[in-house]
Amino acid sequence: MTRIDFWYDFASTYSYPAAMRLEQLAAEHPIELRWRPFLVGPIFAAHGWRNSPFNIYPAKGRYMWRDIERICARYALPMQRPDPFPQNSVLAARVALALPDADRPGFSRAVYTAEYAQGKAIAERNVVAELLTGLGHDPSSTIERANSEPIKTKLRTETDEAQRLGIFGAPTCVVEGGEMFWGNDRLEEALAWALAHG
Repeated sequence: MTRIDFWYDFASTYSYPAAMRLEQLAAEHPIELRWRPFLVGPIFAAHGWRNSPFNIYPAKGRYMWRDIERICARYALPMQRPDPFPQNSVLAARVALALPDADRPGFSRAVYTAEYAQGKAIAERNVVAELLTGLGHDPSSTIERANSEPIKTKLRTETDEAQRLGIFGAPTCVVEGGEMFWGNDRLEEALAWALAHG
């Protein structure tokens, strides 16, 4: 069984449709998915960007928002622009890493739905707690674990590993063996590569 590592940031617009589609696309094939939340902010900062490139370059931002609208319409996904953009994704990423691997995809999709379909602020503890409760997790103990030093260190380590791999944005799929595919529009290509070269 070939593995695909799915690297994503909850602040990333294109990670939203990718996260909502990936498991269904992979379900028909002998592929193992690993959901790996990380932070693109430190990677952007290493390039000298102190904000999202979609905010730094207005023309790029205008295109992205229209593109996301088209993509979400194609896949019948609701879409609201988060305010502010980008959202602070640190707490959500830590919680995702604090959960068991099997629970990470469901929580991640719930975060994206809250952020991009319902316009909720995912940096707020009460929003994350509500999502955890809805998924049957104890919010207090999960958030406490998420804010522990081991999980904080894990998120930093994951972000460092993404940078070491040459990841420069989200979402990115890295197929076992190191082949990298960036963007929601490369999910199918990543799966095809994994099946052909696994």
